[in-house]
Amino acid sequence: MTRHLNRRDSLKTLAALGTAGSLGSWSALAAAQAKPKPLTVGVIYVGARDDYGYNQAHAMAAAEIKKLPGVKVVEEENVPETAAVQKTMTGMISQDGAGLLFPTSFGYFDPHILAVAPKNPDVRFSHCGGLWTEGKHPKNVGSFFGYIDECQYLNGVIAAHMTKSNKIAFVAAKPIPQVLRNINAFTLGARSVKPNITCSVIFTGDWSMAVKEAEATNSLADQGCDVFTMHVDGPKVVVETAAKRGKMVCGYHASQAKLAPNAYLTGAEWNWLTAYKTVIEAAQTGKPHPNFLRGGLKEGYVKMSAYGPMVPDAAKKQADEIKAKMIAGSFDIFKDGIKDNKGAVVVPAGKVLKQTDLELEKMNYLVEGVLGSIG
Repeated sequence: MTRHLNRRDSLKTLAALGTAGSLGSWSALAAAQAKPKPLTVGVIYVGARDDYGYNQAHAMAAAEIKKLPGVKVVEEENVPETAAVQKTMTGMISQDGAGLLFPTSFGYFDPHILAVAPKNPDVRFSHCGGLWTEGKHPKNVGSFFGYIDECQYLNGVIAAHMTKSNKIAFVAAKPIPQVLRNINAFTLGARSVKPNITCSVIFTGDWSMAVKEAEATNSLADQGCDVFTMHVDGPKVVVETAAKRGKMVCGYHASQAKLAPNAYLTGAEWNWLTAYKTVIEAAQTGKPHPNFLRGGLKEGYVKMSAYGPMVPDAAKKQADEIKAKMIAGSFDIFKDGIKDNKGAVVVPAGKVLKQTDLELEKMNYLVEGVLGSIG
């Protein structure tokens, strides 16, 4: 009887060991299948990676994706929006074996990405800011961007609480739709608090022109503007120049609080890691290339800088309440009878333009209250 029991126990043990063995091999197989395939990612910057701005925001995301399993990152900075970027992209593909490229600057898209992508159908191109169109652009090309105008609207709310002159300022690079959208959102945010505020704009003509940025900031300060924001690649010059003039600043792209701790109110920051990870995950798992990615505060594509110590509680409270509505999807910036600064109605009464509306990606006007012109 005892022997019989022992034999039965032994059979159970062997069965258990067998099961464990097959489970082990299955788990090893599952682990191998779950392991992301190796991917070399190329990131290309139009300026320096430590510009306290656009390029730094992308470089911060690139630093994070280096930590992802199976991902190798190659980078090149100071690549102009010329045929030079075609050379860089081609080199990353042929020499480094890049299977995914993030050419980050606006001017890289057309004609440069559109020239290189068809010649490299197995490589994915994910561009920041361009407008990818179904049937018009290659399937291995995609576009990602964020609704940072939400943050610029909130910058405007804070600026309105802080201005004493009711004159705020915007130093901008080029009058492309994304820039105009930010100028307009900043102005609308400010005028939602104080309807008589004006926002003076100077376009420098390019993404990175330190001398012109300093000249524009000083000129706007001379005109009595006392709160500044910007849309240039590296906000450092605008922030430091405004601070030296005793003015206040709302930052852009990344936090510039370290540059001017006594002048920095808050800022509109990118969180490109969200988009980068989405594109990389698709590449590593063989999913279709995401051709059109957009998101705002709700989706984690953008975020606000921490408030400076000089921002009063009433300003924080109002901005935070609007931000909560934006995250909940119950707040729209462009709606209900907006005029441009020449008096023409650009958003009719009763009309609401949601963030996903492509009409906003083609914006070609400055709203009422903006002092300046596109061309």
